Amino acid sequence: MNYLLIDTSNQPLSVAVVRDKQVLSEINTNIKKNHSIQLMPSIQQVLADSDIEKNDIDAIVIAKGPGSYTGLRIGVTVAKTLAYALNAELYGVSSLKALAATLENEKGLIVPLFDARREAVYAGVYKKINDELVNVIEDQYIPIEALLEQLHELSLDYTFVGPDTDHLQELLDGKCVPNLPQAKYMKDMIGEPEDIHQFTPNYIKISEAERNWLNQQNKH
Repeated sequence: MNYLLIDTSNQPLSVAVVRDKQVLSEINTNIKKNHSIQLMPSIQQVLADSDIEKNDIDAIVIAKGPGSYTGLRIGVTVAKTLAYALNAELYGVSSLKALAATLENEKGLIVPLFDARREAVYAGVYKKINDELVNVIEDQYIPIEALLEQLHELSLDYTFVGPDTDHLQELLDGKCVPNLPQAKYMKDMIGEPEDIHQFTPNYIKISEAERNWLNQQNKH
């Protein structure tokens, strides 16, 4: 099977084509451009580099969140549109679990995180057991201080991973690895296919725009 894998859940962009277990092509960037501008050209590029046509895609795997409201919306919309147009299966994978997978040889706890501003993050806690990533603490929106408290209670070594660890390092108290997401890892995380029409991103926390809108409605 040919898989097209897409991660636009935050500022980094990752797109890959995998045939069965072989990575045919991938693009991983952290360029500060809107995903609406760079996603489709990146998909066209990985398909060309893989020497396959769009109609050869059997399944599309998308990072479903948590993460950036805009990034998730763009990625999921493109994934659903392509899946429908190409009659391909659609799979959603936790963007935090996908990020955790970039630490291939980590023995302790893996804590993938994205900056949610105001000293809070989207984070989960994972551990590799028999080469499979197991969720120890579920993906959530959480203040950094509360996340550290939960980690201390586990009394195990842990490593934070993700590009946002660079500027959050002073608030964190463990090893930080600023890996970018790599969409190719999502292929081994798929479960049952999603309903293309019903599938939505896992935002976890509503966006500031939504919160402001709800506040305005409550005033009436």
